[in-house]
Amino acid sequence: MNPLSFVYPLMALIAGALFPMQASLNAQLGRGIGGPIAATMISFAVGLASMVLVNLVVFRQFPDFAEIAGQPLHLLLVGGALGAAYVSINVFLAPRIGAAVLLCFVIAGQLVGALAIDRLGLFGLVVRELSIGRLAGVALVLVGALMVRLA
Repeated sequence: MNPLSFVYPLMALIAGALFPMQASLNAQLGRGIGGPIAATMISFAVGLASMVLVNLVVFRQFPDFAEIAGQPLHLLLVGGALGAAYVSINVFLAPRIGAAVLLCFVIAGQLVGALAIDRLGLFGLVVRELSIGRLAGVALVLVGALMVRLA
């Protein structure tokens, strides 16, 4: 068995565990500086600086200006705008509904969106048909989110 078959899911679990910490810390920052948008701007600025440093030290991936200019405008703009909306909404909601409820509904929403992307083959991904198992799995996550919210 490929050793990465265990490493990649472990990395995903670790990344998932970072999310409630990020949302909670950014929410705390937002309360201290006047709101979720200000906290999101600081979060993105620090994130950008961190990624520049990691790139300089580890990856050294420097696209040519021509490569960047050759990309469709929506690829250059939409991902960052979606990320800003995602982080801002999480910073806004974390203190209002709590990290656990927030995370449950975020995961449920991610799965619903992922099913649609897979089913339609959006963004260059291979079409993956819906199945009873996939639909039931997402339905169970939604039910679980409601249980966490109503408990």
